[in-house]
Amino acid sequence: MAFSALLVLLPLIIFVGVWIRVSDGRGVLFVQERAGRGGVPFRMLKFRSMVHDSVAMSSSLGMADPYGLIENDPRITRCGRFLRRTSLDELPQLWNVVRGDMLLVGPRPDVLPQVAHYSPLDARRLEVKPGITGWAQVNGRDDIDWPQRFILDRWYVDNRTPALDMRILWRTFTSLNRGEPPVHVDHLNIDRAA
Repeated sequence: MAFSALLVLLPLIIFVGVWIRVSDGRGVLFVQERAGRGGVPFRMLKFRSMVHDSVAMSSSLGMADPYGLIENDPRITRCGRFLRRTSLDELPQLWNVVRGDMLLVGPRPDVLPQVAHYSPLDARRLEVKPGITGWAQVNGRDDIDWPQRFILDRWYVDNRTPALDMRILWRTFTSLNRGEPPVHVDHLNIDRAA
């Protein structure tokens, strides 16, 4: 399915890549190490929606969580807001699915510094391959905090079926063009990193 989607969406993928290059310069893709199944790192691909030094820039903005967001975040590029709102920035992850790093549906892959602080209960989300979309994404996405995401991901791990995956994919496609979610401070990961 992912390979077929790549072929069908190739013109859109090329268009978005050219748009980023023209609008925001070099570096069309954002590549970051994320935790896969069992916590094994892999290089996740996204279209770049932030400036190149976004994590380093977070400290100059006074952010306790370098992976979080702030209101009117100046690190988000001109076209990045649209890409993030429509989830078009996630399209390159279809290649991660083809490679076997990810699935279409599963818990979203987390950054390694945050996974290092998981509790044994949190780590249950690592029992399956991560996904481009998941149960937490269709039940609140950025609108819910990390403790709630962990609960939803554990529920998915315990209850996943092909029918549930199809339901999640359908709900993902019907909610792609979303408004800007409110910014939540990630107190859980800030406290754990301290």
